[in-house]
Amino acid sequence: MDENEWSNKIIGACIEVHRALGPGLLESVYQECLAREFSLQEVPFQKEIAQSVTYKGVLMDCGLRLDFLVDNQVIVELKAVEKLLPVHKAQTLTYLKLTGCKLGLLINFNVPVLKDGIERLVLDL
Repeated sequence: MDENEWSNKIIGACIEVHRALGPGLLESVYQECLAREFSLQEVPFQKEIAQSVTYKGVLMDCGLRLDFLVDNQVIVELKAVEKLLPVHKAQTLTYLKLTGCKLGLLINFNVPVLKDGIERLVLDL
């Protein structure tokens, strides 16, 4: 599948988790439940991927972690906040640059209707 097909499948899984749990929980709860949902839907994913930064030719381990990487193509960054801020978008775009992925989904579970908490970010290479 390509990034767009994965995007639809990922969003469907997120909606399923949100329907079951609703807003108001910690990000870590949504992350664990989404991992379970990905497994049930046979979505190939990695969770809590360590991401290093190269600075002036030196590989630096700065403690960055991607919430999910789906099929080595799509980054999924989860939040459970009152509202998404520009820094959340910047974080996801930076992850795209660091990994070379083109598509990132920024998902805020702390909304009454999940479609209002989804940001689709594309790295314009």
